[in-house]
Amino acid sequence: MPARTFAVWQVTGGVLWSAGLTLAGYAMGTSIPDVDRYLLPLVALTVIVWQGIGRSTPLARTYLPPEIQKRKIRMRTTVPTGLSERVEIEAYADFAAGAPLSVRQALGARHQRFDSALAVAVREDPSHFFDRVGGFGEEPVTADLIARICDFYREQGASSASFMLAPASLPQDWAAIAAELGLTEGPHFDKLGCATDTALATADGVAALEPDLRVGPIAPDEAREWATVMMTTFGFNKPTGMIDMAASCVGRPDWRQYAVWEGERIIAVGSLYLHGGCADMFGGATLPEARGRGAQSALLTARIRAARDAGCRWLVAETGTEGSGEHNTSLHNMLRAGFERLYERVTWVWRG
Repeated sequence: MPARTFAVWQVTGGVLWSAGLTLAGYAMGTSIPDVDRYLLPLVALTVIVWQGIGRSTPLARTYLPPEIQKRKIRMRTTVPTGLSERVEIEAYADFAAGAPLSVRQALGARHQRFDSALAVAVREDPSHFFDRVGGFGEEPVTADLIARICDFYREQGASSASFMLAPASLPQDWAAIAAELGLTEGPHFDKLGCATDTALATADGVAALEPDLRVGPIAPDEAREWATVMMTTFGFNKPTGMIDMAASCVGRPDWRQYAVWEGERIIAVGSLYLHGGCADMFGGATLPEARGRGAQSALLTARIRAARDAGCRWLVAETGTEGSGEHNTSLHNMLRAGFERLYERVTWVWRG
């Protein structure tokens, strides 16, 4: 609305309201004896009635359209980028570095901090999946920092490593830095997150689990079977020390491990890593023959409840970005569980 038109109607309305109310009061006072005996109770009754309407009418409780309310909720529940990246790499570092010394030595497992970033190396992992660095925070990285991390992986004898850089971490000259240091674009991942309370209000995956399946925390004597299901499903079962590494994280203070059983057999697994008021969904895997039965949805619900019980405010996870014509079941399981896409992250691959 033009400012002039607004001003004219604002002044006109104010004059009419002030003068009209005063004149109406004068007219009632001169024509109705003792008008205040009737007027004051009428005002009180009007206030009481409108308060009752306000409490019972949905429109009075919220007048925002649903799509606007959803945007407001997202603004309140967005996980800070620095925290979402940090808890993820801390989980990988603890997963490897917390293993017994004999296992770490056999696998060549090491980690090192570089400012806010944390680099993990597992030399004997043939997949190089665990050779990764993350936690760069929300400030753009520098060429010097990336070069120092590349030197670390050379020293560990790694032939490749993955740099997990959120969009906020990429400087304007990133293309030149990547080209100079030999980093190439790799797989894309969706970073997901939500407030724990938001996830708790979604569908109950445990209740929807098939009746012949059950979900719950694993016992220490089930650690080996649990680790075998996880690492074999992902293809990380060679050498055997990789399964030993996974099994050793069971029972650590900052970890919660869950499984789904069919009878006495574990068919699906998932972990939760707790760090700084945030919980990372880690290592969800289901045996191929057991997929499509609600196991991962049940594991998500179980871990969300565990995060609540641990006092975590935020939940984070990551999974592969869907390409054209693709369907990522893990992604849609998490979206149904209340997670939201925070951003798409490119994995930058260094090769020695």
